[in-house]
Amino acid sequence: MASATCELVWLASLLQSFQISIHFTSLFCDNQSAIYLAQNQVFHERTKHIEVDCHFIRDKVKEGFFKLFHVRSHNQIADIFTKALHKPTFVSLVNKMRLLNIHCNPS
Repeated sequence: MASATCELVWLASLLQSFQISIHFTSLFCDNQSAIYLAQNQVFHERTKHIEVDCHFIRDKVKEGFFKLFHVRSHNQIADIFTKALHKPTFVSLVNKMRLLNIHCNPS
């Protein structure tokens, strides 16, 4: 989420230089704990040594720069690029992206 937040900040400043204003952006994440930590202003004993990245994300959420939304793992298309998946999940995500095997016989 920290990398995506940095990219969103950069894109917003780029668009602003073209005089295009953005009210807020949406960021989808499949980790509910990360969303909770980014939105919750209260620290607990287990989050005492939290990284700077989380503070950066939390500040952007607090400013209203973006809103965080949860997306279920089986709908997270980016997982195909970042995780080893079971075959049914892999096939489902390939179909969602409408990818075709160009080496397969079109029979």
